[in-house]
Amino acid sequence: MADDHGDVQSGTTTHSVAVLGSSGGNLRSHGGNDPAKLIRDVQQQLAAAGFTLGEVQFVSASSSMDGVSQSTPAELWGIDDGTPIVLETGTLGEINEIARSYDERLAAKVTSGEIDGLILMSADPTDTNAQTIAAAAKAGIPAAGTGGSSIAKAQQLGVNLVSASGTTGTTSSTRAVSYVSGLARHWKVKYRPVLGSSSAGSTNAATEEAAWRRISIRGIMVGSIPAFIALALVLAVSKIPWLDGLTPVFDALIAGLPIVVAAVAARKVSGLDEVGLVAGAIAGILSQQGGILGGLVGGVLAGLVVSWLIKWTLAHRFPATTANIVTGALAGLLPGLVVYFLLAPFTSLLGEWVKYGIEWTVDFSPLLAGALAGLAMWPAIIGGVYHSVILPLVLLEMGQKGHSFFGAIDMVALVMVSLGITLANVVKPRTSGERALAGSGAGVNFFFGTFVESSYPFMFGDKKVFGIALVSATMGGTLVGLFGVEATAYLPAMVAPFIATNALGMVVAMVATAALSFTLTLLANLAAIRKARQVPSAV
Repeated sequence: MADDHGDVQSGTTTHSVAVLGSSGGNLRSHGGNDPAKLIRDVQQQLAAAGFTLGEVQFVSASSSMDGVSQSTPAELWGIDDGTPIVLETGTLGEINEIARSYDERLAAKVTSGEIDGLILMSADPTDTNAQTIAAAAKAGIPAAGTGGSSIAKAQQLGVNLVSASGTTGTTSSTRAVSYVSGLARHWKVKYRPVLGSSSAGSTNAATEEAAWRRISIRGIMVGSIPAFIALALVLAVSKIPWLDGLTPVFDALIAGLPIVVAAVAARKVSGLDEVGLVAGAIAGILSQQGGILGGLVGGVLAGLVVSWLIKWTLAHRFPATTANIVTGALAGLLPGLVVYFLLAPFTSLLGEWVKYGIEWTVDFSPLLAGALAGLAMWPAIIGGVYHSVILPLVLLEMGQKGHSFFGAIDMVALVMVSLGITLANVVKPRTSGERALAGSGAGVNFFFGTFVESSYPFMFGDKKVFGIALVSATMGGTLVGLFGVEATAYLPAMVAPFIATNALGMVVAMVATAALSFTLTLLANLAAIRKARQVPSAV
C-alpha cells in the first residue's frame, strides 16, 4: 500500500504529496487568484511536517470558474525544482486538454507508489483530475481538501478523505495548515504549523518561529504610518477656512487609530493574513478607550491568541472554514474585552504620561530640548534607534493630538538637512555621477518628506559633510524648540507647515536648516574640488 511508503529515518518522515486543483469559483476570491503563494504556503506546511511536495497540477483561470467559458484565458501551474511555475498558457479549453495529459502521468505515479497523499483544492474529480482521483481511490491513499461540490464528488468516487472543508472564510495559509494537519494525523506524524516564517516562500522550514518572537514595536508602528499620515493630511486641509467641516473627520480618524494599530499588530504577530487582521480589528474596536497603546496591547494579544487558537481548532478537527471563523472572532473578542475592562485605563494613562513628559521637557528648556533632539536624530537613524524609539514617540503624540514635537524635529533635522545636502550635490557635485543620485534624493525629500538615507553617500564619503549634518540638525532642532513647533514628517515639505502648531515658526526652521546644510555642503564640495585639481600640479 502507498501508506507504507512513509517511514521514519533519523526523525524525518518521507511522504510525497501531490496538489490537484483549480482557482475555482469561491476559492478564487480566497487566494486562488495567486497560485504561486497558494503553492508556497502548502510547501511550507508540508516541510514543517517532514513531507515533500511531489507534484502540482493546478488550473488557474482569469475569472471565477462559476459560469466561466472555455475561451477564458488560463494557465496550468506546476513545480520545477521546488519552485511554482507556469507550465502552459492558453484558453481554459486548451489548458484543460493539456491538464488531462498531465493527469494521466500523475495517475501513473500514484499507482506506482511515488505519491503517498493528495491535496485537493477545488479539484475536478470527473474531468481534468479524474484519472488521478481514480488511482488514489484504488490505492487507498489519504487526501485532504477544500471545495464543496468537488470534495463531495471525490468522496463519492471512493477517495479516502482525511480532512475536508469548504472554502468560505479561509486563507491560503490556514487552508494549507488544515490540509497538512489532516495528513499528519492520518500518518501519525507530529506536526507543528509554521506561521509567519521570516523566510516567506521557503520550503525548508521545519520549525515554527514562536509567535511572541514576532512582536516588534518597530514593525507595527512602521506598518501603521499610512493611517497617521491620513490623519495629518486631514488636519492640514481642515485648517483651510472653507474646509473646516473636516474637523469631525479628523476626530473620527484619531478615534480609529487604535483599531489600525491593533489590526497591524495582530496580523504581524499571528503570522496570518485576513484572520489576524479581523481579530486585530475586533480587539482594536474594544481597545479604543486605551488609546494607541491600548490598541497596541490589544492587537499583540489578539495575534498571540490567533496563533494558538488556529492550531488548536485544526488539531481538534474543526473544518477549515469553522476554524477561521472561530479564531478570528474569539481571538479578537477575548483580548479586546481584557483591554476594555482591565487595561484601557492604564494604557491611556501611560500614553498621557508620555505626552506630558515630552511637553514638560520642552517647557522646561525649549532651546535645550530642541537642540539635543536635533543632534540625536542622525545618530539615532544611523544606529537603528529611530524606528524603535523615536518613531513610536512621534506616532504616540500624533495619536493624541494629530501633531508631534518629535515629528517637527524629524522634518527639520532629518528631511531638511538631507534636502540641503542633496541639493548642494545637484548644484556642485564632486563627480559627475553624483548629480543624478543627489537629484532623485532631493526630489523624494521635498515632495514626500522621507528617504533621508539619500544623503548617506555624501555623509559617509566625507566626515565634514557628516559634521555639517549634525550642526545643521542641532540648529534646526533649536529653532523648533524656540518656536514651540509641533508637526510631522512623511509629508511634502510644502504641506508640513499647514499641520504645524506654529506655521511661521515651522517655515523658518525648515528654510533656515535646509539653507545652512546646503551652504556648508556646497562650500565643502568646492573645497574638495579645488583640492583635487591641485593634486596633479603638486606632483
